Amino acid sequence: MKFLVKLFPEIIIKSKPVRKKFTKQLRDNLRKLLLPLDPNLEIIRDWDRITIETVSEDPEVLAGFVAVLSNTPGISHFVEVLEYPLVDVHDIYEKTRLAIGNSLRGKSFVVRCKRVGKHDFNSSEIERYVGGGLNQYVESAGVDLHNPDVTVRIEVRQDVVYIVNRRIEGLGGFPLGTIDAAVSLISGGFDSTVSSYLTMKRGMRTHFCFFNLGGREHEVGVKEVALYLWLKYGASHRVKFVSVPFEDVVGEILKNVENSQMGVILKRMMLRAASEVAAQLEVAALVTGEAVAQVSSQTLQNLSVIDQVTDTLVLRPLICADKLDIINIAAKIGTEAFAANMPEYCGVISVKPTTRAKPEKIAAQEANFDFSVLERAIASANYINIDALADEDLTVAAVESLPIPLPDAVIVDVRHPDEVDRKPLKMISSEIQTIPFYELHSRFAQLDQSRTYMLYCDKGVMSRLHASHLVEQGFENVKVYRPS
Repeated sequence: MKFLVKLFPEIIIKSKPVRKKFTKQLRDNLRKLLLPLDPNLEIIRDWDRITIETVSEDPEVLAGFVAVLSNTPGISHFVEVLEYPLVDVHDIYEKTRLAIGNSLRGKSFVVRCKRVGKHDFNSSEIERYVGGGLNQYVESAGVDLHNPDVTVRIEVRQDVVYIVNRRIEGLGGFPLGTIDAAVSLISGGFDSTVSSYLTMKRGMRTHFCFFNLGGREHEVGVKEVALYLWLKYGASHRVKFVSVPFEDVVGEILKNVENSQMGVILKRMMLRAASEVAAQLEVAALVTGEAVAQVSSQTLQNLSVIDQVTDTLVLRPLICADKLDIINIAAKIGTEAFAANMPEYCGVISVKPTTRAKPEKIAAQEANFDFSVLERAIASANYINIDALADEDLTVAAVESLPIPLPDAVIVDVRHPDEVDRKPLKMISSEIQTIPFYELHSRFAQLDQSRTYMLYCDKGVMSRLHASHLVEQGFENVKVYRPS
């Protein structure tokens, strides 16, 4: 079986040296991805295409070839072809009828031919002869030149005839590795996964940087989607997954920053940390999933103030995208299910968040922030080769969630103090302790471990995340209180 891989048009129009560089990179990427499927395959780089040949007839191997070619950046489309020696026009017709005649039954069709080389016939003559023969001897619905059900594609190159068995669209974009690398700030939601995909599609080797605000459950979910993206769209190049423990940073913000400024300052802290990660990886750009006015921190004024903390280039592929369009892309690339089930963790609860941050006010608020906390978070960042995630235990400790408090259990309200003040938790028969989520892990070990503790928050998200994290640390006396 042969596959003819057509280059993305933007590659074709580049100068000869650049085109050669991009084509060579695409060939190398395909060889790395396809050799595990067939060690004996042949890959030939031509001026305007790449030819891939395999002797394997195993359906699973061929399906693997199609999957790789469909999801490798730099490919406009590819065709699966049957190859025959050129005899004459009638022989082309006979080969075409035998190859695809059965697929035309009851369908309208048109024949399209491309020809390279010197022959005593032209492309139009092949189209008329083959089309007329198929129309006469195949039980089709006839020829339709404008809106056919099936397009029969034939390619004649010198003394070889290719009959296209099927045509499959590729990703487009540039081959991975032809553009400088970037670090994507990934949370696992729709926006960050789509923006990561778009940079990979454009040829950037994309590392992943995750800011852990809420324990292992969220981290495991993000690792799963990052691994999925890399395996499907970027496995030709090894990248890093970097996890930065940001829980203490969030706690410091919550304790020392005015409510309305929290969102902007959190984003500034993330950019500061991500810039250090990029420097460590020798990468020149950061990638975020921000879109204009999607949330309060993403106004143009706020984004401008956020970007002032770093000299590293910040790319925002989705800056003018609509949310529905982002969700549709996520569905297309396979990250929708991950994003829809990703535990949402809102580390910073802002009241009336600012949409027009003032640099001087932000600076005044950050003067109250202990930057040693941020430095410790950066120093504690965990750098993992993305392929190593496949060998990690990505299971999460199960935590029992109950709608009714257990007898003698202590209800621990983990909400932000402002939330507690606005809507205090009132229980008749259960003891209540208030420990904000950002202090829970430092204080939990000091509690009476002979008792059972049931964590509570309004939506049950933060309580479940933190309970799972405590169980992972060895505490078995933790459950979740989730009133119905």
